[in-house]
Amino acid sequence: MILPNAKRNVLALGLVSFFNDIGSEMIFPLLPLFITITLGAPVAVLGLIEGIAESAAALLKMGSGTLSDKVGKRKAIVVSGYSLSALAKPFFALATIWQHVLAVRFLDRVGKGVRDAPRDALLAASAKDSRRGRSFGFVQAMDRGGAIAGTLIATALLAMAFNYRQIFLLAFIPSLLAVVVAALFVKEIAHAPLKRLEWPWKNHFGAELKKFLLVAGLFNVANFSYAFYLLKAQQAGLAVVLIPMLYLTYTVCYALAAYPVGRLSDSIGRKKVIGIGYALFALTAAGFATLTGTAMLWPLFVLYGIQIAFTDSVSRAFVSDMVEDKRRGSALGAYHMTVGLAVLPASVIAGFVWDAFGSAMTFSLAAVVAMMALLLLATVKGKVR
Repeated sequence: MILPNAKRNVLALGLVSFFNDIGSEMIFPLLPLFITITLGAPVAVLGLIEGIAESAAALLKMGSGTLSDKVGKRKAIVVSGYSLSALAKPFFALATIWQHVLAVRFLDRVGKGVRDAPRDALLAASAKDSRRGRSFGFVQAMDRGGAIAGTLIATALLAMAFNYRQIFLLAFIPSLLAVVVAALFVKEIAHAPLKRLEWPWKNHFGAELKKFLLVAGLFNVANFSYAFYLLKAQQAGLAVVLIPMLYLTYTVCYALAAYPVGRLSDSIGRKKVIGIGYALFALTAAGFATLTGTAMLWPLFVLYGIQIAFTDSVSRAFVSDMVEDKRRGSALGAYHMTVGLAVLPASVIAGFVWDAFGSAMTFSLAAVVAMMALLLLATVKGKVR
């Protein structure tokens, strides 16, 4: 039986993600160009900013997830995280050097770090086991729907001669709406609190969950920031004005695939779906490594979007399946932390390899690491649907 407030929560959390991502995607597709062109920073700095910000968020995800298990409530933590990210948005417009962007990006990611694990745990509690994949897929589809809207708004504003800084200021409006929806419409689903806080790796998790966390960490060393894919498009000769539309193509494919892929994981099992995603990522990275012109950019970005649908929300549903509800915040926090910590070496290494050896080597290494993760995934046991 679905818990009280469950169906409403899935919808409400979807709307929160939708509005929050409108604000985020009005900014983030433009941020690589703002950093490297407007502020004149090298590509390696872009990797450093992304890596530090995401890794800081990752460390907080572990703490916020465990805290939500301890107190037995999650909504207040979720709302505070979305609020912090919303407040950070306008400050991108004030940046005059790349260090300013690093500070604001850091603050924005702190908000993400606070909210993600408790939000996912609340979402997992709002769905039956047999429908968990599609619930995660629905929220992810709404998230990407917001990204589509945000990208279209940013593109329209660019066409209307708004500059980057003006667009960054306007991004605060939908981000604020996300906070309002979270505060008013997301309902708490209480759970039995943990009696004491402890380092979750020690006693909370079984061997298979620990093994999957290591596999996910390895895969995400290959899965560096999307910013590098956008820079590759510019390097291949695509006009700057088309960059947001290319990003939109990727986002639409991600959004369209998220829910059916989640349902597929309910039917054939999460592990199989994740394995398909790893293989698709390796194929995508190999395609970018051999890219010489703009003709293949669009189909490659289609593939890039589809593969993320196979690996992102399904992995979180997979982790949710492996633990009881009162430990779910800790488990999801550990997953988010593992993935986020992998982003620092992923983005930093990608930036330095790009500068030293070129983009082809960067994407080739990503393909190899992804295939290694696929081989190790075969050793993980999980629930079979």
